[in-house]
Amino acid sequence: MRKTALIAVAVLLGSTVAAQAKAASEEAAPAPAASPAAAAAAEAFGSNWESWRSGNSVADLASLQRGARNFLNYCNGCHSLKYMRYSRIAQDLQISPELLQKFLVPATRKPTDYIQTAMPEAQAAAWFGKQPPDLSLMARERGTDYIYRFLTTFYVDPTRQTGANNLQLPTTAMPDVLSELGGVKRAVFKTVTQSDGTKEQVFDHFEMLASGSLTREQYNGFVRDTVNFLDYVGEPAQVHRRALGVWVVLFLLVFTWLAYLLKKEYWKDVH
Repeated sequence: MRKTALIAVAVLLGSTVAAQAKAASEEAAPAPAASPAAAAAAEAFGSNWESWRSGNSVADLASLQRGARNFLNYCNGCHSLKYMRYSRIAQDLQISPELLQKFLVPATRKPTDYIQTAMPEAQAAAWFGKQPPDLSLMARERGTDYIYRFLTTFYVDPTRQTGANNLQLPTTAMPDVLSELGGVKRAVFKTVTQSDGTKEQVFDHFEMLASGSLTREQYNGFVRDTVNFLDYVGEPAQVHRRALGVWVVLFLLVFTWLAYLLKKEYWKDVH
C-alpha cells in the first residue's frame, strides 16, 4: 500500500527530522569520562565517501521495479517526474495495470498522467526556500554517483533549520527524509593545518547515533535501486539503444568488409 502522498508534509518532515536529530545528538553526546574501549567500540565509517559509487545497472529489471516503488513512496511527495507517465513505467518495467493502479498511481490520478508531485509550489517555496527540483533528468545532469552519495551522506546538524546537512551538497534545503530507514548519524570533523598556517575543519568519519529500520547494506541497496530508477527515467530507451548499437556496429563492420572487397574488385586491373 502506498505510503502517504507527501512522505509527510514538508514542514512536518523538517521539524520531525530536526527533533529526532537533536534528541539523538543530545542522547549520544559522549561523556567526558568515556573509556577508550567505549570510544573504540563506536561505529565509524565514511572516511572514503567521495569514492562511493552507485554501481547501478538499468538492465536490472527487478532493481528498476524496486526503485519505482521507492521513488513513488518516498520521493514523489516533493519531487516530480514531469516527462514520465505512469503507463510508460508499467510498460517498460513489466508492471501489470492492476498492480500499477493499486500500488503506484494515486487515487486522484490516471495511468496516462505525467508523474507530478502533490506539493503546491507556493508552500514548497515557503517551507524549503525553493521548490524541490523535478528529477526527470537529474541522473543525466549530475550523474548517478552524485545522487547516490547525496542520499547516503546526510548527517545531524543542529544549526540547520531541518536539523540535517549533507556532505555532497552542503547547506541543502532537503531534510533527511530517509533517516527512518538509514538511521541518524553525525559527522566527525578533524582540524587540519594548511601550508599557510590556517586551520580548517575537514570531515573525518560518520558515527551512528540511532539505527534505522534497515541495515547499512540494505539501505545502500535501497538507495542504489532508487538511483537506478532515476537513471532509467533520464533515458527510458537506453537499454534498447545500447542493444541496438551492437547490431549497428556489426553492420558497419560487415559493410566495411564488403566495401573493401568491392574496392579490390574495381582496382584489380589498375594494379
